Amino acid sequence: MFKRLSINFLVIVLMLSLSFCLSSCGKDAVKEDALYEEVIPLVPEEPEILPGEVSEQEKALTEEQLREEALAEQREIEEAARREAQMKEEFENVDVHFDFDQFSLTVEAREVLAKKASWLLDHPDINVEIEGHCDERGTNEYNLALGERRAYTAKKYLVAAGVETKRIPTISYGEERPLDTDYNETAWAKNRRAHLRILSD
Repeated sequence: MFKRLSINFLVIVLMLSLSFCLSSCGKDAVKEDALYEEVIPLVPEEPEILPGEVSEQEKALTEEQLREEALAEQREIEEAARREAQMKEEFENVDVHFDFDQFSLTVEAREVLAKKASWLLDHPDINVEIEGHCDERGTNEYNLALGERRAYTAKKYLVAAGVETKRIPTISYGEERPLDTDYNETAWAKNRRAHLRILSD
């Protein structure tokens, strides 16, 4: 009987020990779980982006891209306007010149008019006035008539090239508006001309 009591006692002791161990392990697990729960909130979470939504970073990149595209477009517009102004200036600065007391076109005059006709055909919204000019030799009446013939000859070439006649009215100034006022052949050669002036809108 004493032996049976000893065995029962040992069983009870073992059960108590096992219960104590299980209790201790459970507490440690709870402590670890609590520690884990305390650490988790410190890790920043990525905001949830729903389908169709855009992140703030993507919005910023898109806005920056739109600004750059707008600036590039504005630069292109300004560059095109600058080139157009330069072409208009070149168009007006090159005159059609004539020989002394003549209104027929030289080879050089035809080359100049061919370029002007091409430009006018590319710019159908632009009208020009053809001015006829002479050097100071001859009477005022004679030079006015000669300037008119020179302007008309230039116009006739442009019309033949396809420019509408209503876009190119003519006027004669004779000897009244010389480019060069010197009294020599160099000055006179400059003044024997047809000048194409772009009319304002």
